[in-house]
Amino acid sequence: MSADAPANGRADPEAALDRLIELGAVTEDDDGALSTTAAFENDRRIYRDTYDYMGREGVADTVADLFGVDRSEAFDLLDAGEVTTEDVVAYLAVRSFADEPLDTAEHAMMAELLVRIGPDTPVPEAIEAVEDDAYEAFLDEHPDAVVTVWKHHCDPCEAMKREIDDILAAVPDGVAVVGVDGDEAGAFRREFDVGAAPAVLCFQDGTLEALETGRKRPTELATLFATIYGESA
Repeated sequence: MSADAPANGRADPEAALDRLIELGAVTEDDDGALSTTAAFENDRRIYRDTYDYMGREGVADTVADLFGVDRSEAFDLLDAGEVTTEDVVAYLAVRSFADEPLDTAEHAMMAELLVRIGPDTPVPEAIEAVEDDAYEAFLDEHPDAVVTVWKHHCDPCEAMKREIDDILAAVPDGVAVVGVDGDEAGAFRREFDVGAAPAVLCFQDGTLEALETGRKRPTELATLFATIYGESA
């Protein structure tokens, strides 16, 4: 974490990375590329989902407990960006994953690294991906849009990815398409009440007109798109 609360100074990043690899939370490819393991992401997802729904108040309470500061100071740390929800999630997830005591400074450095290291996006390569802080600007720019939601380790998502070319071919001209990572886009999911992945949301003139969840075949989506947008937008 970037907060000053750990009293032992910053740990060596390389040593912390080696420890994450030893624990099985991170793997390193032959080319040096780093990624988190599915086992660690399962733990991280539990904490991320918890704090998505607990909101800022819950994050502040946890920061106060972790750092031994009062609640108002915890809010100050969050407001200043010195600690983020992702920091808290990574810190708690690696503690749970390690299942053993961790040195305070090493623990903080491991969390800092894990915020930056993650699995590849679950959004198919054929679709532009936007993050949680960018979907509003995207919808402002593209009032007629199809927003898709994907998650890791999601069999229905993988089935739809195999048909992504046919799905995109069914989208009428003039309708933009974008994808979001359902594990990362908590604000988007809360705003539009998306409770499952894969999900397909159809916006027309900036208004959500349809939300479908679960695996949908190209023919089903073609019918949905034609109903919402007509043959072309």
